Amino acid sequence: MKLQSYDALKHSKYRLSLMLFLFLNVAVSLFCLLPVSGSDPSIRSAPVLLVAGISVALLALCLMTPKQKLPLLNPVALLLGALWAWHINHRYHLVFYFDGSFLIISLLCVFFISAIALSDYLIAFCLHITPPVLTVLLLDDGKHLMTILFTITLPLIGFSLHHLMRRRFDNFTRRLVRQLYEEKESFSDLSMLDPLTGLYNRRGLKNRLDSILENHAGSHFVLLLDIDNFKAYNDNYGHAMGDQALARVSVAIRDAVRSRDVVTRYGGEEFLVLMTNVNASIAMKLAERIRQYVVDLNIPHRFNTQVSTHVTISAGIAPIFDDDFDQAVSNADRALYVAKNQGRNTILAWEDLPRMAPASSELV
Repeated sequence: MKLQSYDALKHSKYRLSLMLFLFLNVAVSLFCLLPVSGSDPSIRSAPVLLVAGISVALLALCLMTPKQKLPLLNPVALLLGALWAWHINHRYHLVFYFDGSFLIISLLCVFFISAIALSDYLIAFCLHITPPVLTVLLLDDGKHLMTILFTITLPLIGFSLHHLMRRRFDNFTRRLVRQLYEEKESFSDLSMLDPLTGLYNRRGLKNRLDSILENHAGSHFVLLLDIDNFKAYNDNYGHAMGDQALARVSVAIRDAVRSRDVVTRYGGEEFLVLMTNVNASIAMKLAERIRQYVVDLNIPHRFNTQVSTHVTISAGIAPIFDDDFDQAVSNADRALYVAKNQGRNTILAWEDLPRMAPASSELV
């Protein structure tokens, strides 16, 4: 399944959440380090310095490696949560006049960071708040238990519900992206196929041609085929019968060649077969087999009497030199033109042409 674009978007969001989390930790830690009038400098505790230093270092790492996948959110959330718990414990014991409100305010500061940066990452949210919550509960010694539990429980319930909704939304988005990709592939395949015959059209041929010339060594041949007197067939039998004849001829051509050969409806009643990894002798035998398969269809054609009483084809065949497909098609077209002028229902190789064979014109 190809969901790279969606996964890349999710990774980008993950990186932004990590960077926002680190930035908020830097901001809060710097606020804690600011000198307050009458405050003791010793209150600027070591854990706050560690929070600031670690956050700045990791933020710089994220900025310097924008394409690197850094699964740091969970371990960093736990580490910084532990440092904030250390800071709360340190300050609570350092200043004797702090009461329970200090613990609640400290807890709210930690929740503030988590709520903004980690709202979509429940595990990281829980890892970040768990150490401070346990510390506050131990230091409070049950004096403000209900207030602290309310402060903890309400955000947890809210973020748990939010996380469940995000997971359902993510699963829905993945299914939608998968469905859109499958539909895109389906439409892409349809755009490379001729709707009447089911053969490749010119776009499909080009798509296969690029791959064949790039990945397959050896000699390749172009076989250009045209149904004899098809304009007269359409004019007298009608276009519906003409479409049926085209469909049956296309099946015969496809059945006559190998599975690795590329069969294309190249024009109205014109077909092209790209024969891959084949020598001249085998290519000519395949071309002759196609001609015979079409004759054996026994499709009545009263206006082809100079050739046969049934639908027939003429063909020109030419090798591809130096991966020049367009020149090979031009050479096969010249051979087809001469084959038409020599009586139709025949295969002619480009090598067998006089060097000054005339250019092709519209064939009928």
